[in-house]
Parts: sequence; C-alpha cells; structure tokens
Amino acid sequence: MTDAADLLLTRERAWALVTEHVQSESLRKHLLAVEAAVRGYARQQGADEEAWGFVALVHDFDYEKYPDRENHPFRGVDILTSLGYPAWVTRAILSHADYSGVPRETPLEKTLFACDELAGFITAAALVRPSKSIMDLEASSVLKRMKDKAFARAVPRDDLRKGAEEIGLPLDQHIANVIGFLREQADALGLRGAL
Repeated sequence: MTDAADLLLTRERAWALVTEHVQSESLRKHLLAVEAAVRGYARQQGADEEAWGFVALVHDFDYEKYPDRENHPFRGVDILTSLGYPAWVTRAILSHADYSGVPRETPLEKTLFACDELAGFITAAALVRPSKSIMDLEASSVLKRMKDKAFARAVPRDDLRKGAEEIGLPLDQHIANVIGFLREQADALGLRGAL
C-alpha cells in the first residue's frame, strides 16, 4: 500500500462515511460487527488489520439509501472510487454480493463474505438468549438456530456454509471464531446483555 492509501484507509475515515450515509442504528451495529469479525481474521492471518477493517466497516454503507440489487453495493463503490479509494477496496466490496458478478479471489474478499451474513446471524442468536448476551453464546447454539428456518429467515443458510468453505474452515470453527471476535467488541455492539 502507498502512503496515500494509508491516509485514506483509516478507521476515522471509514466511520465518517458510515455516519454520513447510515442513520439506522441496527445497520451501524451490523457494520461494526462485520468489522470486528474481519479484523479478528486479519490479526489471525497477519494481514493488514486497518485495511481489512476499513473495507468491512464500509461494505454496506450505501445499503440504507440503496437497498436494491440494482444499486447496492454499486453506488457505494461509485462514491469510494470518486474519493480516490484503490481498486482492491472497491473490488472486495463488490465481491461480497454474489449478484455483482465479481468473483471472490483474495483472502480479504473471501473473509468479508464469510463474516457478513454470519455476524448478523450470530448477533440475532445472541439477542434472543435470556441473557441477551454474546458472552454465553456457543457455536452449537448458533448451529441449532441455523436449522430453524423461521429464525432470522432473511439470512441464507447456504451463504453461511459457503463462507466457511471459502475461507477453508469447518462451519463450527468459523462460528466459534466470529463469536470470539464479537465478544471483544460486545459493549460497542450492544451484545454484553445481562452478563
């Protein structure tokens, strides 16, 4: 990465884009959860945590204004391109949407896809617990919830499985990893609950 890219790829700039374009508290928390998960994998793999975190935090920043497939994530990518963000950033964001036609090739692209829907599903699983906490959530409970078609029905179960496959992990291990990464940010995500 160049110095210019380093200046663009700061968490402060990412959060500024989020707060400018996203008013929904639940969408902001989703972005923070995906960021936490992707940063966790970046640390695990020795990748650039700031760069990966930036991409994860802004991957859906256009979704509130453009929730349809014709526009999301394309409008967000247009905005990032106009602001001078590098092609690898916009490509990673495009690749998280299967319908964009951009195949996932890099570890960042695969990790973003693997963490996107799963972070939301794990958040939902934590919030229905009596404790409303991620601190006592286990992977086995999340796997059980996946079998309940009525639970978080908008989350495609195939995407959860495919994400784990793409990053080369068994699904239960991927779920356990993401739970661990989200626990590190439990307060910011509103997931500490009663614990």
